[in-house]
Amino acid sequence: RDTHLKIILASQSQGRQLALRQAGIVFSVQQLNIDEKAVRCDDFTKLPLLLARAKAQAACQRISEPALVITADTVMVYRGQLREKPESAEQAAGYLRSYNDQTPVFAHTGVAVTNTQTGKSVDGSAVHAVYLRAIPEPVIAELIASRKAFQWAGGFAIQEPLLKPYAGHIDGSADGIWGLPVDLTLRLLQKA
Repeated sequence: RDTHLKIILASQSQGRQLALRQAGIVFSVQQLNIDEKAVRCDDFTKLPLLLARAKAQAACQRISEPALVITADTVMVYRGQLREKPESAEQAAGYLRSYNDQTPVFAHTGVAVTNTQTGKSVDGSAVHAVYLRAIPEPVIAELIASRKAFQWAGGFAIQEPLLKPYAGHIDGSADGIWGLPVDLTLRLLQKA
């Protein structure tokens, strides 16, 4: 079997790219756009895996070279509520104002790895949690004005310099909160 397949991350997520770079994985990035709202599931623990699979199917229709293609999706769940990317300034501000260091935000992530040479696809999911300290209004305003809050599930990314001071205790790993749990991804790469 070819152990020198190119690795392609089918995601524009800066957090996912950071996770792979920090793990020392050499990869290229493939832009991928799917209608994530077309994939729905009431079980928030299953939704990211369904989205990762849908992204894998879309990516593999576009990638013809022999490669291992990584797709992933993360949803945030806070107090039992699904928090995807905010759709309005009001929603983003509401998300960011609600976080406190007493209640965790759960990052549910689904990861799929597909070998385009063999057609084999493997996937898995993970849950990590972060406790966010109260985020000051000027920081919230800047995240909304810069449009950054609209790029992230739950309206936040703990690797964002403006938000780093407010990221408290993590149950799991930072890369799991970033949107790509490296341990899980490495296991899937080996299996694929």
